[in-house]
Amino acid sequence: MSMTANLQPLVYAADTVVGQVRGHNEDAVLCCPELGLWAVADGMGGHRRGEVASALALQALRAASVEGLELSAAVHAANAAVLAAAEADAECRGMGTTLVAVQCRGADYQIAWVGDSRAYRVDADAIEPLTHDHSWVQAMIDAGEMSEAEARCHPQRGVIFQCLGREDQSLEVGLLQGRLQPHELLLLCSDGLTGELDDGQIQQQCAAAATLDELVAALIAQANHQGGRDNISCIVLGGSPTGPAAVERPRGFLSRLFKPLKS
Repeated sequence: MSMTANLQPLVYAADTVVGQVRGHNEDAVLCCPELGLWAVADGMGGHRRGEVASALALQALRAASVEGLELSAAVHAANAAVLAAAEADAECRGMGTTLVAVQCRGADYQIAWVGDSRAYRVDADAIEPLTHDHSWVQAMIDAGEMSEAEARCHPQRGVIFQCLGREDQSLEVGLLQGRLQPHELLLLCSDGLTGELDDGQIQQQCAAAATLDELVAALIAQANHQGGRDNISCIVLGGSPTGPAAVERPRGFLSRLFKPLKS
């Protein structure tokens, strides 16, 4: 089910679906505009433990944010909650989850991530990855031993070095700060989206969609059409429309609300 809100200064839309192959959905999304907090988690562990891990992580992330913890500390609290649940229940041993979260204070934002769920900044002309996957294929790309095209179809593309719930190593949280410009969107997603769509395809959908709801639906539909081999989750958020231009419907959401597309 798609979720939207019209708030100053941000609007958002989000959805999560099972995809075309998996038997159940281990992804989870969190939308808390009252906290300025949005997040995507991609659980793992099999036998439905992955969905327990992702849901628990987001619940703990929200609770820590309500208590006033900064985003990095809230992610560590989510990790502790997943570890504690696994310790308390033998059926949950070995579960884990990736996480990407954004916390906004007006136009200023902070992004935290663990694993290969991603955040992007998108405008009508370009797309920029904001996160850097904690994955084996990304390490090979960084070392110059693999191209991004090769990584997309490599059989080990799902191997990650960091996730919430690992008790055999200390947690490393990626952090980034930025400021959202009036013509930009932020996109958070699980690898079920990026495993099917390359960055160019994602940007094209962002530039063409008339609303954020339509954008989320279009991204998920295309990912399903191209295989849908994993659960697919995404959240998009950007500045709230203002003024008479918001009533018109030119070529797409970004051109309608923010700035014209280049001709």
